[in-house]
Amino acid sequence: MPLTASQLQHLEKRLHEERTRLLEQLQDFVGEESSEDSQDLAGDLSKFPTHPADLGTDAANEALEASVSTRRSAEIAEIDAALERLASSPETFGLDEQSGEEIPFERLDIIPYARANVAA
Repeated sequence: MPLTASQLQHLEKRLHEERTRLLEQLQDFVGEESSEDSQDLAGDLSKFPTHPADLGTDAANEALEASVSTRRSAEIAEIDAALERLASSPETFGLDEQSGEEIPFERLDIIPYARANVAA
């Protein structure tokens, strides 16, 4: 059974909520990165690490933060694509892109930008 008008409205609201949440996380990340570096956060007076392991920790933290930021950006792109699909063809929104089967509303409520059903 296709999604009802009220379900589609609910999913559109969920997509906007998720988009806002992810944008806030990205803005928080960018704000933290631009305001202070790891030495400032640690209270170091010198920009030269006092221990070689500090360099490794800083590099690992930067790589992790970049990975999280990339993932959040990809999720926002998925949400934008879902909003476009919802606007352009609401009658097919919620259908698995490969099989054409319906994606359960419960799954879409959790991941409103889902493009595929999960195997049971």
